[in-house]
Amino acid sequence: MTDDSTGRDFSQPQGEQPRSEGGPSNAEGGSQTPARRVPPRAPAKPSAAERRADEEPGFVQSLFAPVAGFGVTFGTMFRKVLTEEYPEEKRPTEARFHGRHQLNRHPDGLEKCVGCELCAWACPADAILVEGAANDDSEGGSGRFSPGERYGRVYQINYLRCIFCGLCIEACPTRALTMTNEYELADRSRESLIYEKKDLLAPLLPGMEEPPHEMQLGSTDKDYYRGMVGAAVPAEGGGDK
Repeated sequence: MTDDSTGRDFSQPQGEQPRSEGGPSNAEGGSQTPARRVPPRAPAKPSAAERRADEEPGFVQSLFAPVAGFGVTFGTMFRKVLTEEYPEEKRPTEARFHGRHQLNRHPDGLEKCVGCELCAWACPADAILVEGAANDDSEGGSGRFSPGERYGRVYQINYLRCIFCGLCIEACPTRALTMTNEYELADRSRESLIYEKKDLLAPLLPGMEEPPHEMQLGSTDKDYYRGMVGAAVPAEGGGDK
């Protein structure tokens, strides 16, 4: 059964109309051109005036905005003020505070630094300068400053560059370089903030001898680095990590 006006076959179930081999036909002319897929239209963007209207606060918000701002000020006016009486009263730092560096010594006074320059390579700010030299135990030589083959002849830290990250002390293989709790490093000249080896070396404790001198606590350098020495190791400078 067909409809004369449209040519539609009502004998077929609805939704299962026969389709020609050439693709979907045009209802008016019966052409066999395939139907094109029309992409969905993007939503229209709001105009600049509409965006400004959405962003502008309402009348009530504009009225109470200054009150809310002054409320924070009034709320802090009646709080107790905690004043630190620095420098008369210095608060103690945390146990792992990163402060001024220190070059440590072995219990007999020999330096732990072997001039490997690993701390200088690890420094991201290029604040450390190390120049190593060989220990000379021969007669008339410079003597022994560390248990190893070398020692740090020149050691400088530029605190104008140092960021106190602690990567240098992590890279040190002999625990020669540590960081103390000292944080008062301000000065009046740039030159005074470049610390030399004499400024960084730990002080001599009782039982220590100023190098150069022979190894006194072990026959080899491994005895020093493994802690296999005859004397007890004294505590290193305050707050080192």
